[in-house]
Amino acid sequence: MKLLYPLVLLAPLALSGCIASAVGAVVTAPVKIVSKGVDLATTSQSEADENRGRAMRKAEERLGKLQRQRDKALRKCDDGDERACADARNIQDQIDEERDRFN
Repeated sequence: MKLLYPLVLLAPLALSGCIASAVGAVVTAPVKIVSKGVDLATTSQSEADENRGRAMRKAEERLGKLQRQRDKALRKCDDGDERACADARNIQDQIDEERDRFN
């Protein structure tokens, strides 16, 4: 019985740390939730730069593809294919639109 008495006295001290930790977690939880929401809702400058760079690379890839298609259509047009001439004009219009988007 004498051994049990000191443990009973020490139990509240040991539990107070757990309670304080739980209270601290409950108090800081709303702040963490709000800050996480703000992080998700906003874009940092570096993220914006990365997104812009990615969009520009995709546009350049699309321009390259369109230019190759136009060049192929122009070669066929030079051989007398009227439909290829119309295709080349349409592709050139697409190239112009793509360039206008990033200028």
